[in-house]
Order: sequence, then C-alpha cells, then structure tokens
Amino acid sequence: NRDGNIRISLQQTPYYFIKEITIMSAKSQHTNILLAVIGFTAVVITVAVIGFFALDRGEEIIQGEVEVSEYRVSCKLPGRLLELRVKEGDYVEVGDTLAILEIPEANAQQKVAEATEGAADAISDLTNAGARKEAIEASRQILQQAESAKELAHNTYTRIQRLYDEGVMSAQKRDEALTAYKVTEAQVATAKAQYEIVKNGAREQEKRAVQKQAQAAKSAVDVVKSVLRETVQVATAAGEVSTINVKEGELVGMGSSIMTISIMDDMWGVFNVREDQLRGMKVGSTFKVFVPAFDKEVDMKVFNLKDEGSYATWKATKTTGQYDLKTFEVKARPTAKFDGLRPGMTLVFRRQ
Repeated sequence: NRDGNIRISLQQTPYYFIKEITIMSAKSQHTNILLAVIGFTAVVITVAVIGFFALDRGEEIIQGEVEVSEYRVSCKLPGRLLELRVKEGDYVEVGDTLAILEIPEANAQQKVAEATEGAADAISDLTNAGARKEAIEASRQILQQAESAKELAHNTYTRIQRLYDEGVMSAQKRDEALTAYKVTEAQVATAKAQYEIVKNGAREQEKRAVQKQAQAAKSAVDVVKSVLRETVQVATAAGEVSTINVKEGELVGMGSSIMTISIMDDMWGVFNVREDQLRGMKVGSTFKVFVPAFDKEVDMKVFNLKDEGSYATWKATKTTGQYDLKTFEVKARPTAKFDGLRPGMTLVFRRQ
C-alpha cells in the first residue's frame, strides 16, 4: 500500500500456506495453556510445602494467667456496717481492723447472760457459805432446851418408878412419866439432827449442782462475748484488699462477704494444656514463661496437674475421631519472687 506495508489477499494466497499458519497458531495456544497449568501447579505445591513445614515446626503457644489465694471477710450474725477502716488496694497485716459492725440483739443478749451469771454466782456463794450464824445459834438453843427437858423427864420418871416400887405410886402415873421421858428423847434427837443440818449447810450434791449452773451461766456470757467480737472484723492473714462488697450503713447478712483479701505472697499461674502438648510436663518440672506486661521471661515450677474432666475442651486427633485429646489444668509458681506480678496478668508459654 502507500504506507509501505505488504498486504496479502487470501484469494491470492496459496492454500498450503494458509494451513501452515493455522497449525502454528494452534500449537502456540496449547503451549501457553500447558505452561499456565504447570506454573499454577508449581505455585500450589510450593505453598503447600511451605505451609506444611511452617505449621508443623512452628511454635505452640499456650496462654495462661496469674491467680492468687483469697479469703472472704464475713460475720457470723446479721448486722449493720458502721465503719470501714480500709479501702480497695490497701495492704493489711494480721490483726489490722478492717470493719466495725453493730448487732443490737447481741448486746441485749449479753446483758441477759451477765444478769443470769450474777444470779447463779450468788446462789453458789450462798450455798457454799451455809446457814447464817443466827440460824445455827437458834438451832443450838433448841437442842439445849430439848436436852434439858429430857433430863427433867428422866429424873421425874426415876422418882416415880422408886415410889411405884414402894407401892406409893400407881402404875398409871409411872407409865405417864415413862412416856414423857421417851418423848423428850425423841425431841432431843430431832433437835440434834436439825442443828447438824443447819451447821453443815447444803449437801455436796446440791453444791455441785449449783456450781454447774454457775458454770453454764458463765459459758453463756462467753458465747455472747464471742459473737460480739465478730462485730470487729480483723485481718487473719496479710494481703491486699481486692474487693469491698458493702458500704457503710448497709445491712450485712449472716455469712455474707464484706470484703475479699488477696494473699499476694501466694500467686501462681494456671494453664489449660492439651495432653499432646504436655510432653514431659509433670509436677516438679520447670519451664520458662513470657510475661507480656513486663516484656520478660520468668521461670515457673509445676506444683499441680489435674484432668479438667469430660466437660473441658477436647480435640479429636482425626476428622474420623479415633481418640480424643483431653485438657489438663497445670498450675505453676515462679521459682523466684517477681515484683509487680498481679492477678489476671497474661502468661505465655511457647513450646517448640
């Protein structure tokens, strides 16, 4: 043409030349398709190999957290919270006052118990002291009167008996004198027994009974005082006040928790580990744990290992499920004191 390009008319091109061009074009398309398939297959294989080695040889990360021993502060009886002596975050020592409660019913019971104790003590003292001197003297005078009457009756009977023997006195008079004499003897015995009772006081059995009653009254007072001591709540172990559940002026139920104390000296880490990840981990074994909060590692020693039970997380080893891998709870303590470690902090254990 005018631009210098060569144009071939199909009507002027021989048939064999057109057929050769068609065959070359088809071979080129087949080659491109084959190269694309080979390239895609190579990419898939490469990715699979890399993924296989990366997943199979990568780190197994087991995450846990820090826990701490705690105890609840509560009262044996319901009462009203008068005063809180601490606040959340305070560190307390053994014996420190934490809270003061008011139990009006216990105060009233204390007064009743103390009054009962006083009455029992008074009865016990009265029993042990015996009769008064005046009563003892009166009993002695009665005994002397009875003895004097007996002596007079005896003398009278003796004279009448002599007169009867002489035939001067009748038998009736002699019998009356004898009866009077025997009556005075009985009166002397009665007065003497009464005098001994008054002089000796209560019997030993009565004294023991009264003494036991006094002891029971004292024990009742001790019980009430023990309850009243519960109105002042003190720390039984050193630790940190982690939670306060009530406010001043509120009623506290029997056994209800007033606050929770965390024993900061007794911390440990808890990990949930599948049994295929244990691999030799046992009580007494030591391993390194990474603490993200401080960006450092700490050595921890296993002190407890137990099965979580059938309710815990499990994993089948195959999709068809030949057997299951159960989860174990592993507890470990730092081998050395770690300043700043707090309950709830994350712990990371990397197993190669």
